[in-house]
Amino acid sequence: MSRSSIAGGRGRDRERERDRDRRGTWENREVGYFERRWWRWWRRALPPPLLLPPAAAAAAAPAPGTVLCDICTGTKRRATKSCLACLASYCEGHLQPHYEYPALMKHKLVGPAGQIQEKICSNHDKLLEVYCRTDQQCVCVLCMMEEHKNHEIVSAATERTERQKQLGATLLKSQQRIQGRVKKWQDLKQAVAAVKNSAQTAIEENERIFTELVRSVQRWHAEVKQQVLAQERAVVTRATALLHQLEQEVSELRRRHVELEQLSHSDDHIHFLQSWQMLSSPSGYEDISSINVDPHSSFGPTKKAISELKERLEETCKGELANISATVKEVSVLQADEPRTREDFLQHSCELRLDPNTVHRSLRLLEGNTALEMVSEPLPYPDHPGRFANWQQALCREGLSGRRCYWEVDWKGTEVDIAVSYKGISRKSNGNECNFGWNDKSWSLYCSEAKCAFVHNNASTTVPFPGSSRIGVFLDFRAGNLAFYSVTDTMTLIHKVQTTFTEALYPGFGVWGFGSTVKIF
Repeated sequence: MSRSSIAGGRGRDRERERDRDRRGTWENREVGYFERRWWRWWRRALPPPLLLPPAAAAAAAPAPGTVLCDICTGTKRRATKSCLACLASYCEGHLQPHYEYPALMKHKLVGPAGQIQEKICSNHDKLLEVYCRTDQQCVCVLCMMEEHKNHEIVSAATERTERQKQLGATLLKSQQRIQGRVKKWQDLKQAVAAVKNSAQTAIEENERIFTELVRSVQRWHAEVKQQVLAQERAVVTRATALLHQLEQEVSELRRRHVELEQLSHSDDHIHFLQSWQMLSSPSGYEDISSINVDPHSSFGPTKKAISELKERLEETCKGELANISATVKEVSVLQADEPRTREDFLQHSCELRLDPNTVHRSLRLLEGNTALEMVSEPLPYPDHPGRFANWQQALCREGLSGRRCYWEVDWKGTEVDIAVSYKGISRKSNGNECNFGWNDKSWSLYCSEAKCAFVHNNASTTVPFPGSSRIGVFLDFRAGNLAFYSVTDTMTLIHKVQTTFTEALYPGFGVWGFGSTVKIF
């Protein structure tokens, strides 16, 4: 081949590359020679489509995500159609050749589509026209005869029809997800509003109560001050009067003393005897031995009492403020995850003590009011309105509400009740209104050597027998959850109830059978 032929070939190659660059992606398809020539002429012949004033151009600016014309130069117009043969999108003006020239009228036009290159096979530069069900992907006709040979191939329309049938269920699930999230959004928004309102109410109540507390302290301060001043005036007044009396007596005694000295030097016997009779008579003054002066008298004990009051108030306030802070930190619009391990549960442990004024006389308090044992002889507990009279039961001092609480109970013996109860449960009756679980004021896990049951509102439900004598009780008051667990190396749920608690709950225990015991941990 001659050098000129080679040079001519290279020139033609460069010309083809320039033409390909000018044509854009749409000419990567198999378009005829005359079509390409015509298209280049048409593109040059079209007037600039967007020679608009700046204000009009700004008003015509497309919204984000709009498919734009690939042919427009400068400011691009919105595309009205995309051509799958040209692999380009056209505005109304640049689309006209596809309606007017037979060669272009054969091209398939679709609605404006972005990223149209994705509809072309990357291996063969062919349009993706069919669907391989084996590999679940769109392929071109050449892929169908090569890589996907012997695969299950269907037309895109056929697969679309099948998938369209599934679309209804998918849309339903999608709608349900949307509705679920909208509901959560609404609930969360309401919870946030409720927290804001509650916070404002708490702040106002905090302001009111602490203002009253400050006023009370100021009033007590004024009362103590007045008491000290009044006592000071009384003491000083009495002492001042006594001082004045003593001063007068001293003055009178000094005068008599001078007269006695003068009399002792008198030579006149008659005068001496007459004066002596008058000067030697009793003075009429009180015996000063009855006046006992306390040199150490002061308001020191008062100062000490005030200091002790301050310390007690500070100690009480610190403890109560810690409780207040704990309740503040527990406020959240999102419920915390349920504890899973024993370590998780112990994060919510609370200290409980049995109330001696509720203990039945057949139950003995042990180990610092943390344990109960049933005895054969009644114990001499004093009468009290809160004492259970006919059921071997007892309640704890602590009422639980607001925060999560967890405690463990170890039991042994014949049978026991591990319960929580409202404070208003009956105490003196011998009916079920006093018996833990058999009324609407208490919930109880009944454990015996033979069975285990959950009891509430006169209904008993048999539950799995615990694998351990140690029972864990978890109370989430705000969520209305009460759960009982068998505590071993793992936490095994025995029974869980979900309800709405309307007032504070008091842990309680029933002990049945001589020698049966429960111990709180």
